[in-house]
Amino acid sequence: MYLFNVRVYGILIDADDRVLVSDERTQSVAFTKFPGGGLEYGEGLLDALKREFMEECDLEIEIIQHLYTTDFYEKSSFNNSQIISIYYLVKALDTLNVPLKDKVMDFNSDDVLEKEEVFRLVDCDKLLSEHLTFKTDQVAWETYKNTSNFRKS
Repeated sequence: MYLFNVRVYGILIDADDRVLVSDERTQSVAFTKFPGGGLEYGEGLLDALKREFMEECDLEIEIIQHLYTTDFYEKSSFNNSQIISIYYLVKALDTLNVPLKDKVMDFNSDDVLEKEEVFRLVDCDKLLSEHLTFKTDQVAWETYKNTSNFRKS
């Protein structure tokens, strides 16, 4: 039997046209992605995304629109499951109070075995898809940039 891993992520753009990204380290692997995470059994996608933003960023969000759902095979980097990721454009309902970093992978601890997550706001015109670790995030970012919501400089 093959397992599916359903993930839900939010692309949050602030008033200064910056996008929120997460640098994470777990199981000695570091990666950059959009905030979000796994769907729990019995939970809907929108509730899961709101929960993830509260857990990770202590931030209430509004779901603006669906942006992208994985349409290719993506194997998990951590187990033998197939990843299905759903991306939404989201809006902060409060001030973002999570500590923000300026540098990529600027973790608070040097212990590579310790799970850690830090956040950055990156100018939308400076975030390239290759700055994101996973193909699903890269395709979602390109999808966002190709929408009329993206202001090209």
